[in-house]
Amino acid sequence: MIVRKPLALLFFFTLIPPCTHPNLKAQIAATSQVFGYTDFASESKIEDQFLAVPSPKLAGQELKTLTAEPHLAATPEDHKTAEYVAEKFRAAGLDTSIVPYRVLMNWPKVVRVQAYDTAGHLLMTGPTPEHLAGDRAADNPRVVMPFNGSSASGDVTGEVVYANYGRLQDFDELAAKHIDLHGKIVICRYGANFRGVKVYLAEQHGAIGVLIYSDPQDDGYFKGDPWPIGPWRPDTGVQRGSVQYLFKYPGDPETPGVASTPDLPDSARVPPDGNQPHIIAIPLSYHDAAPILQALKGPGAPEGWQGALPSRYHLGPGGATVHLVSEQDYQRRIIWDVIGTVKGSQDPDAWVVVGNHRDAWVYGAVDPSSGTAALLEAVHGVGALLHNGWRPKRTLVFSSWDAEEEGLIGSTEWVEQNAQALQHAVAYFNIDVGVSGPDFTASAVPSLKTFLRQVTQSVPSPLGGTVYEQWKVSHPPADEHRGSNAPPEASDVHVGDLGSGSDYTPFLQHIGVPSTDVGSEGPYGVYHSAFDDFAWFKHNADPHFLYLQQMARVLGLEVLRMADADVLPYDYAVYAREISSYLGAAQDKAKSQGLTSLDFAPAEAASSQLIAAAQHVFQLEENPPSDPATLNAALRQTEADFLTPAGLPNRPWYRHTIYAPGEYAGYAAVVIPGVNEAIDAHDASRAGQQLTVLAQALDSAARTLQSAP
Repeated sequence: MIVRKPLALLFFFTLIPPCTHPNLKAQIAATSQVFGYTDFASESKIEDQFLAVPSPKLAGQELKTLTAEPHLAATPEDHKTAEYVAEKFRAAGLDTSIVPYRVLMNWPKVVRVQAYDTAGHLLMTGPTPEHLAGDRAADNPRVVMPFNGSSASGDVTGEVVYANYGRLQDFDELAAKHIDLHGKIVICRYGANFRGVKVYLAEQHGAIGVLIYSDPQDDGYFKGDPWPIGPWRPDTGVQRGSVQYLFKYPGDPETPGVASTPDLPDSARVPPDGNQPHIIAIPLSYHDAAPILQALKGPGAPEGWQGALPSRYHLGPGGATVHLVSEQDYQRRIIWDVIGTVKGSQDPDAWVVVGNHRDAWVYGAVDPSSGTAALLEAVHGVGALLHNGWRPKRTLVFSSWDAEEEGLIGSTEWVEQNAQALQHAVAYFNIDVGVSGPDFTASAVPSLKTFLRQVTQSVPSPLGGTVYEQWKVSHPPADEHRGSNAPPEASDVHVGDLGSGSDYTPFLQHIGVPSTDVGSEGPYGVYHSAFDDFAWFKHNADPHFLYLQQMARVLGLEVLRMADADVLPYDYAVYAREISSYLGAAQDKAKSQGLTSLDFAPAEAASSQLIAAAQHVFQLEENPPSDPATLNAALRQTEADFLTPAGLPNRPWYRHTIYAPGEYAGYAAVVIPGVNEAIDAHDASRAGQQLTVLAQALDSAARTLQSAP
């Protein structure tokens, strides 16, 4: 049982006068209507009260508290952060609980790398502990040694082959050069795809181990001054991270599709082979990688493969042999999600869920504690509104996820446990890396891209004007989909598509909840290292914590507008046009690859019906009926219609026919994935079958929108 402790200082309940931002007031006044509202005047007053509350000073204090100790998932320090967040939630007036799950995770016992030249002379031994002169934080004995979550255990020796970024095309290039990877150890650099994909491809090609290092070209001295002078990775900095095969399924590897609650019997679990590597993976610093790469013989690295280390890169094999030892302690460990709710006054079954993960590989100042600080200040603002009598129309669910770093575990298990209730959830708003610099970025399902742009037009930027205006400066409008198929809204400020790598994944791609992901970016070279601490953040990312305040305001307005909107602010006209552009691009790709027999006509016809239905519903949304309940139900159901019950080929946990993480990308989204991945594999039969599945999903969505009153 979790004992609830009272918070000594209820700082949430200090009423701060409504903020006034003349630039924003004029902008809102010039807007006849905010999408989703028949009368925005009263909502505008609520938003003004909210915007005044999130505090840079408090956000900085929260960030300092959260980063005081390393807090790897399932450790006592991790549990302390859960209690801290829970107390903040309760102080704001949220009905709060700490929700445990029992999940399979590995901690390292022994991780060792020894490299030898052809004469048997020792080149290096490591991984070298992260260290900077005078940096006591990195020397903390509770800093976990560099390791990869989900790595296999073993003791192997093999010749080394350099594989650039470990992308599919990189392994294809090695195959074209007749470099056999069977029995070899691959060394590749971070970047370009998810680290688990690198290991997956190496395993498929017969490698017995993988070393993944951070090349200074990508986040070290080639970019600028390393920490402690600048923001980039110092030579001993190591990027830890999970190599779980997330593109197969995320969460507890023993319970795909089932919540791993503490009382789940062992008989309900499956062997953890479906999304786990069978070979060793170990992360390295460029300090440790340099001697190995310098010793490699064989062909010179092709164009684009040369990094920034001061020697010519070669592919191998030959010149270097590596001995890897990995002893991983796999156990079922307890993790803790924190859930705080405010029951809706009019439609309590319609949940607006907002979340951020709390666990970190070490201190995690940027990733994820900057997002947690922003979340807490958004809760701070909501708490002030609650104290003054406001109640949301729809239920708010604030979530602090655990064990995201090990494979989106906390969010996935909670979604699987609450899947039935989440069928009525109207949105999931994610923040992960909240602030690493001043440049706002966002990704979303297309139906919420207009919504996000409008929200940022109502939030002040620390640089002056609005977040939206600064967003356009830092990310000039550009086509979101290249070529003649781009929809007209692609000329607006860029909102990305959702792939994977953060906690929106189970919400959108498993159960079909419309989702967004927001953050504020900048030069950030200490990702997943011991140097991502409070000192780095204050020096490089946000010295006065103004961007933490900005992100709290953006996140909070997302929640308020979705909770109180008369009509759910989804723009399916945008969504339908984007799907049409995806189909056009896929058809062009199929033709270019000689797959001319594919019949796109049924999917194109369904897409045309969806466009017409979406345009009709958009007009209804602008002039809604007096009781929009039926309209809202149809709008919410439409996203769920994009799911296929059978799931995607070879990975049925992923059920969304429009978006999924790419099997060979991991992070980046593949659009209409069933179709596009079949085309990429030159599998005409599968592509045809997936075109049928897609057409059925689009038909279903069009019928749902057509049924709107």
